[in-house]
Amino acid sequence: RAELRRSSLYSTIDLVPQLEHYASSIPRQQTRSRPSLEVLRNVDGETTLGSIGLPVPENENEESENTKEKAPVRFGWIVGVMVRCMLNIWGVILFLRLSWITSQAGIVLTCVIILMSVVVTSVTALSISAIATNGRVVSGGAYFMISRTLGPEIGGPIGVVFSFANALACALNTVGFAEVVRDLMQEFNVVMVDSVNDVRIVGVITVTVLLLISLAGMEWESKTQILFFLVLLVSFANYFVGTFIPPKSEDQAVGIFGYRGDIFVENLTPNWRGPQGSFFQMFAIFFPAAIGILSGANISGDLKDPAVAIPKGTLMAIFWTTVSYLGITVTVGACVVRDASGNMSDIITGNNTDGCMGLACKLGWNFTDCLQTQSCQFGLANSVSGFYYLITAGVFAASLSSALGFLVSAPKVFQCLCNDKIYPYIIFFAKGYGKNNEPLRAYVLCYLIAVAFILIAELNTIAALISNFFLCSYCLINFSCFHASIMNSPGWRPSFHYYSKWTALFGAVISVVLMFLFTWWAALVTFCIIFFLFGYVNYNKPKINWGSSVQAGTYNMALSYSVSLTNVEDHVKNFRPQCLVLTGPPNQRPALVDFVGCFTKHISLMICGDIIMRFYASIVYVLVKWLNKRKVRSFYTPFTGDNLRTGAHHLLQASGLGKLKPNTLVLGFKANWRDSAPETIEDYINTIYDSFDSNYCLCILRMMDGLDDCLLLADADMSDEDNSDQIKTVFQNDQGKKTIDVYWIADDGGLTLLVPYLLTRRKRWHRCKVRIFIVGDEQNEEEGRKEMIALLKRFRLDVNDVIVMTDSEKRPQAKSLTRFVDSIAPFRLYDEQQEGVSVQELRQNAPWKISDKEFEVFRLKSERKIRLNEIIRKNSQHTALVLVSLPVPHRDCPSSLYMAWLDTLTYGLHCPAVLIRGNQQNVLTFYCQ
Repeated sequence: RAELRRSSLYSTIDLVPQLEHYASSIPRQQTRSRPSLEVLRNVDGETTLGSIGLPVPENENEESENTKEKAPVRFGWIVGVMVRCMLNIWGVILFLRLSWITSQAGIVLTCVIILMSVVVTSVTALSISAIATNGRVVSGGAYFMISRTLGPEIGGPIGVVFSFANALACALNTVGFAEVVRDLMQEFNVVMVDSVNDVRIVGVITVTVLLLISLAGMEWESKTQILFFLVLLVSFANYFVGTFIPPKSEDQAVGIFGYRGDIFVENLTPNWRGPQGSFFQMFAIFFPAAIGILSGANISGDLKDPAVAIPKGTLMAIFWTTVSYLGITVTVGACVVRDASGNMSDIITGNNTDGCMGLACKLGWNFTDCLQTQSCQFGLANSVSGFYYLITAGVFAASLSSALGFLVSAPKVFQCLCNDKIYPYIIFFAKGYGKNNEPLRAYVLCYLIAVAFILIAELNTIAALISNFFLCSYCLINFSCFHASIMNSPGWRPSFHYYSKWTALFGAVISVVLMFLFTWWAALVTFCIIFFLFGYVNYNKPKINWGSSVQAGTYNMALSYSVSLTNVEDHVKNFRPQCLVLTGPPNQRPALVDFVGCFTKHISLMICGDIIMRFYASIVYVLVKWLNKRKVRSFYTPFTGDNLRTGAHHLLQASGLGKLKPNTLVLGFKANWRDSAPETIEDYINTIYDSFDSNYCLCILRMMDGLDDCLLLADADMSDEDNSDQIKTVFQNDQGKKTIDVYWIADDGGLTLLVPYLLTRRKRWHRCKVRIFIVGDEQNEEEGRKEMIALLKRFRLDVNDVIVMTDSEKRPQAKSLTRFVDSIAPFRLYDEQQEGVSVQELRQNAPWKISDKEFEVFRLKSERKIRLNEIIRKNSQHTALVLVSLPVPHRDCPSSLYMAWLDTLTYGLHCPAVLIRGNQQNVLTFYCQ
């Protein structure tokens, strides 16, 4: 590694590609061993890694030796996957049910049943192979694959269900073994308590021994599985040898006649019998024999190379088990007749076959009596072996190997689930022990679950549920592969190419269909459990990012819809106030953020714009985290600019995407304008001018407790501590039955009415009453009020009252005038008092100041705004919110005078005030089309 850690041709610290640099999948958690772009740009050409604080490898050989000494046990594809999967696929159904299924369905349909099951498992195996080769797979098996592909919302429920299903499957296989042991004991007249309790005793003892083998470590468990595998191979050899041994009279009495063409032809076609005599019932009985394909994947953390072992081992296991199932079906169907009595006296002496029924008559046996009475106890359902106890050993090996495999799989999967901390109450079981990180606590939990269900001893109902749990896992594995493929994410690059997204989708659909066709009530129970666990995870929203295909799908949908919106013309009925909010750092202006969030959340776009002097990548992460914690649905967009106007001007032009573009600029009121540098006032007012020039609507929020204005963030220290500081504002309180007063002074297109309507749709504001104030005269007061009420009804806006301001043109009070004059006094030129100096000369040094002529020209406008403020203070002193139509600035109006107007309109209120102005285009309509 030290030799490979070389510098590139460009710089001594610009390294050649290194494997360790790509170990992390999250940008913020990437290793520090690769220098940043800033470092590469600023350091000298001869700088070394150590001089800039990056790690330098030391004594790699010693490290590798220590690693070899402490290396845990790892398995290859044969022992770790193929043998394990074959052992789980070969179960008691192979020895006790396959010949009976052949007798019912016939050789042809039995082969069809086997191949149909193999199609489902093979498609799932291809999906597993694709997922397993798309990056490094650690422990967790099927849960790890599903969760990393579809995310924690789907992966978490499957992890719980799949772990529980494996624990129950361990109990089922243990009970199957215990029942065979009990039957053997009864043959030798050995009874401990009774038939039921004997099963319980043998089952508990057996699962305890299997637990001890598991606790001894994966090495011992693997050796035990190899022993079981050898026993099964001997049983297979014993079976096939038995088919070639010339049958004795005792064998012929039970229906075994060796390979014969007439027997083979007779058994080709089905012969349905009893209530279970149908093709699909046979399929349902056989299918659980094929569900062990995940056994190798479940111990993915103990494999040398899971990406190679899982595809190769799983597919080879399916191939060889399929060959064995088909081979046994064909051979048993060619050697054994369907019905036999087992009675040696049924042999035919001479050539007298009168009244004889069945194929056995041609072979010298008369089984007519048992055929007519349907009391035949032998035939295809009987073992064809010449060595009974070797077949019994095969049954033992099949059931015990499956039980041991499930006992190991369940804790491994559950440990991975606990490590992910999706469900907080099970983290206790995540702890691992020893060099293999064995989940001893999870082993004990799985053991207790298995013992509990062994003691119940009534597992027929649970067996149906287990099959559905496994089918549900197959469904989601296939859907994971399909979803990841169809999302076209660049990160989906499996090295296993022999799969198709459409076959994966077929596997997912057929798995769901089989769930309902096998046991519909168990399928419903399975989905109810999955949906409940899904709801829990979705509600808690764990802070986990695995780069799932769901994220890729969300991106694709957002991109597709955004592009499709560009082809749709705007319509008044679909207008939404999409706000660009100049918050600066959002956590420093929480009131401004909360106000806009009140009428944009779940309705329209909100972008928090921050004009900064220098960009820091960490700022974005911290402030987005703050917004998420405050549950504000907003984007955060920092922009570097020398001053407010420059940054805002660029944000007005560049913010948004297609139709998802702001149409409303929201500012905080510059409360300290009198004490600020004149240049900052000029920037502030020019930003307002730019918004109107860009055809934006405008809102300015003023808080009486001092909302700081939208100045620049100059290298502020944004630490994670700022994220936890959540200041509560008035907009987070329940407003009760207060009023929202709207002073609709100018017809701006209706934005002044739309914003309060959107506010009252919120839970905190829905009890507020809206009052509309309009300008009028005393003579036409009632008529103007009725016209406005009629207009509001056509707009379908619920307004509590309409008030006509008949005294708005009266002269304001002297003290109000004096206060206004005093406020702008520092910003006046007083040019008429200075002889010999022109206004232009005075303006060169102070372009923001007000000349005496301008003061007189705008005197009437100033007085009307002062008078309007008096009316507002009289009527709306303690309301929940005041909205006032914003006056549009004239181009020749000095910035300081316009700033004084804004200050005057909202002066002296004890509630939040909003100066609002539409862009003179309709945002409301009373037409349907």
